[in-house]
Amino acid sequence: MTKKILLLVLALVMLALVGSCGGEKETPPTEPEETAQESPEENLPQSDKFVTAASDFSNLQLDDITKPVYDAYGVWERQEKGLPMSLPEIEFFQPPPDGQIVYLTFDDGPDDKNTPAILDILKLENVPATFYVLGEMVERNPEVLKRIFEEGHAIGNHSYNHNYSELYASPWAFMEQIIKTDEIIQSCIGVRPLIIRAPGGAAGAFNANYWEMLKTMGYVEHDWNIVTQDATRQRPNASTQINNILRQLGSNPPRNVILLMHSNAGKEETVKALPEIIKLFKDWGYQFGVVTPMTPQE
Repeated sequence: MTKKILLLVLALVMLALVGSCGGEKETPPTEPEETAQESPEENLPQSDKFVTAASDFSNLQLDDITKPVYDAYGVWERQEKGLPMSLPEIEFFQPPPDGQIVYLTFDDGPDDKNTPAILDILKLENVPATFYVLGEMVERNPEVLKRIFEEGHAIGNHSYNHNYSELYASPWAFMEQIIKTDEIIQSCIGVRPLIIRAPGGAAGAFNANYWEMLKTMGYVEHDWNIVTQDATRQRPNASTQINNILRQLGSNPPRNVILLMHSNAGKEETVKALPEIIKLFKDWGYQFGVVTPMTPQE
């Protein structure tokens, strides 16, 4: 399916959703004109803690693994302004031959207890992490999201409500939640993520239509390659979580580790395990990075 058809179909779906909620109908976005693109030199949010994507995404080939990457424009704003929506071809960042990188990632927050406790530990240990947040949780705890952002961690989009039956009813149902969550995040911190994580992982939920849609709309999805299993029914305690990591790392650990953890209610054992997890990776010589569009797909 071409980009033009994808965007027009998605616009019609979003327009129907607005009408079904009884709100005032908006004019659907039109296909951007090729000549309407803005200069990448416009005044965008600047910080030494994060990178804001240029309007044409020309500044994304970065090699600082500790800096999050955000977009100052929402999906519909990009379309209305005639800006590129799909990301250019990007080379994934690779550690040097003798280097290893770990990406600590936390799903399903932010809550008002475990997420702040995790942030306290990360601050004490001086390591960055990536938080894949739910839109409904951001609505409940906007100040916690602001703290994640202000302390230099990366924020990713994890859908609005994590409801599998709603999310995976169709690619468009999935994208509706992603865009809704983007808007909630942007209203809170002024920028939106370019990275997402599909609830449950994309491997078992996506087909080719999902991947094509994400590429067209400019999102990059990352799953994981190591898990603490803190979201399983066994509810492992802190020591078991650490043993789970060691078992998966084995005798020949991967150079790039994307570690899945959770920061929502009920994950107190994850909080307890985190200092030892950080020490484990430091002892093994890993650098700590945040997930960006340039992070390898592991």
